[in-house]
Amino acid sequence: MKIIVLGAKASSLFNFRGELLKSFSLNNKNKVYAMASGASESEVEAIENLLVKYINYPVNRTGLSPTEDFKTFFALRNVFKQKKPDVILAYTIKPIIWGGLASRFLPNCRFYALVTGLGFAFQKGNSKKNLLVKLVTFLYKVALKNSEKVIFQNPDNQQVFIEFGIIPASKTCVVNGSGVDVSYFDIKPLPQSPTFLLIARLLGDKGIREYIVAANKVKQQYPNVTFQLVGPEDPSPDGITLKELSKLNKEQSVDYLGSTNDVRPYLENCSIFVLPSYHEGLPRTVLEAMATGRPILTTDVPGCRETVVNGANGWLVEKANVEQLAERMIWFIENPKEWQRMARASRMTVEDKFDVHKVNNELMKIMELY
Repeated sequence: MKIIVLGAKASSLFNFRGELLKSFSLNNKNKVYAMASGASESEVEAIENLLVKYINYPVNRTGLSPTEDFKTFFALRNVFKQKKPDVILAYTIKPIIWGGLASRFLPNCRFYALVTGLGFAFQKGNSKKNLLVKLVTFLYKVALKNSEKVIFQNPDNQQVFIEFGIIPASKTCVVNGSGVDVSYFDIKPLPQSPTFLLIARLLGDKGIREYIVAANKVKQQYPNVTFQLVGPEDPSPDGITLKELSKLNKEQSVDYLGSTNDVRPYLENCSIFVLPSYHEGLPRTVLEAMATGRPILTTDVPGCRETVVNGANGWLVEKANVEQLAERMIWFIENPKEWQRMARASRMTVEDKFDVHKVNNELMKIMELY
């Protein structure tokens, strides 16, 4: 059987889909291809170490150029025509849309879409944003018309697709995110002093602005508390440049530590993990923090709310509510004896629901690959 796993960023193939690709490739009857854009030599090596073949194709993750998108479509159609896959699994918006449309030229191919979040394109606002929502809805509807299943990482996103008429409910299912390797992200002792950490791409809808403002407020009362931020710039329309970040953080309440290929040392050095996101599929960084044994402070929004039981392994706060965010930060500072209990609850939740092997087994069943 020939299987294509179609993403956009090359690094996501081994960071987020590595164990799944290994599961596909370990069956000697399968020939597995992994596709993304602009992989470096080291990234190609990391992908092909998973016993799959890497294929590059052009895709602009965040641009709105019809010319570039048509190039993506025709490139995918040519690869599909040449490789004649039996199964395609696409994730993130452009691979799903253009991969779904290109797969319609293959009469005997099963196409699956893994929706890892609704992203910026589904956030309503001004007339331009609302027009974008209508366009993306239309494209999703056409691309997914012949799909076998559309797989979601939380029920809220699933409901949006059903209510927008993109896909009938009978074609949808939900899995527990991308999962996390609980042996790679092992539980670590909690530091004694309160250190808050946010790991995210520099995007407005990750709640980075709110995190900085809340840190400013908390620092006025507790000047010795540490706030850290780790993550790269992002070319999205919602991106925050390093210049803007510096202006936002003019009081230097937050230590910006740049980007990293290994988040584990940062997770190990923090005592509370924070993600004030506006929306998620199911946040991988939160799962990694939970596996490391960290209390979680995140927002009561789709994807994030699936990771926290209020008061058990952390707290949920209202989206974009700086006051609530700062209040819960102060609660953690003033209640250090509760950290360990919450840390254990986080680890147990990950082992029970979000172990990558359990999630991948569920995906394999959905895709009828057993």
